[in-house]
Amino acid sequence: MYANNEILFPHYVIPSLRKLRGPKWQALVDRVAPLPEQHEETLAFMLMMVRMNGCLACETDSYRAMRGCAACAAQTLRRYKGDDDDLIASFETALYEVRRFSTSNPRFAIRGARETVGAGLNLPPT
Repeated sequence: MYANNEILFPHYVIPSLRKLRGPKWQALVDRVAPLPEQHEETLAFMLMMVRMNGCLACETDSYRAMRGCAACAAQTLRRYKGDDDDLIASFETALYEVRRFSTSNPRFAIRGARETVGAGLNLPPT
């Protein structure tokens, strides 16, 4: 009766979002989807989607939650007014924040964390 839903945007939904936007978005999804959940780029993508989808305000008994995370994320991306460059910029902001957090909290062992914070992301190379 109820869709599969999580408390926050889940990793397994990432590949299903690939075809919802243009080539730059698709390159980002292709880059992030195969990475493990603990990788800095995966965490940044998930953080970006949590913010865009409004996951923190989602109630488990709400219509949105009952439809499931994949449907919610797809609807958010379809309704998004910005272009792919805006989405990439949001991802880069989240990546900067994940890297900054990782630098000051090494006990979490975030994979792929760099020594220097703020070394921009170059898309689409993988």
